Amino acid sequence: MNCTPQELMAIFLSRELKDGEQLQVGVALPVPEAAVRLAHIMHGPNMELIFLGTRMNVHQLESLPLPAFGWDRRVVRWAESYSDRGHRFDQVKDWNKRVFFIGGIQVDPMGNTNLIGIGENHKRLKFRGPGSVGTPTLSTHVGRYYIVLNQHSARTLVEKCDFISSVGWSSGGADARKKLGIPGGGPKYCVTPLCVMDFTEEEKTMRLKSLHPGVTCEEVELNTGFSLVIPNSVPTTTPPTEEELDVLRTRVDKTGILRGT
Repeated sequence: MNCTPQELMAIFLSRELKDGEQLQVGVALPVPEAAVRLAHIMHGPNMELIFLGTRMNVHQLESLPLPAFGWDRRVVRWAESYSDRGHRFDQVKDWNKRVFFIGGIQVDPMGNTNLIGIGENHKRLKFRGPGSVGTPTLSTHVGRYYIVLNQHSARTLVEKCDFISSVGWSSGGADARKKLGIPGGGPKYCVTPLCVMDFTEEEKTMRLKSLHPGVTCEEVELNTGFSLVIPNSVPTTTPPTEEELDVLRTRVDKTGILRGT
């Protein structure tokens, strides 16, 4: 493969994003941030980019390394107007157009995620996560969101989360979110350095969608802490084009964060 897994993940996600959508990325998520910046440059001039609550000027983003935090005022230099209200959930008029990205220290087969911590007692955690902040609200309301993981391991992809900070498909079933009164579209894909996973139509349990080049089903199964649905035929994740990789490296990720340089 002529790119790193992180670059492939960013390019896969960028292809998923449609012009006119509102793309919201939180802190410490360089792969999703690279994806939305790449999509905005290549095919989404009317996209709205919201990083850490601040709407960004894409032309200035090209001069900033990943990640470009919302409090860096260089992102709005020479902008015709500036708004710092992207984080105000009560200002969102069309949740269906908003797309979100979340990570997780634990993710279960139904796409429920844990950003709180590891352990049985929340007062004495073995490992404390970053916390959920606005993630529960956004994952509840947005039209769809993507789970993006920095590693694919049985410690992260678990049978049951110790805590749930964002409800994916709850205990399973296509009507799971409706039963809980959760209006958003839920998680679409879980993207990792090994593969892309989606959710079965009826049970809403995680299923292998594609393998990144050079990765085998056995490798994915070995590093997944639950029984993953595996179709009879699993395609390879489409590699990046020369243009996608060039724009990613020369205009989005100039310092090589996704290349580990």
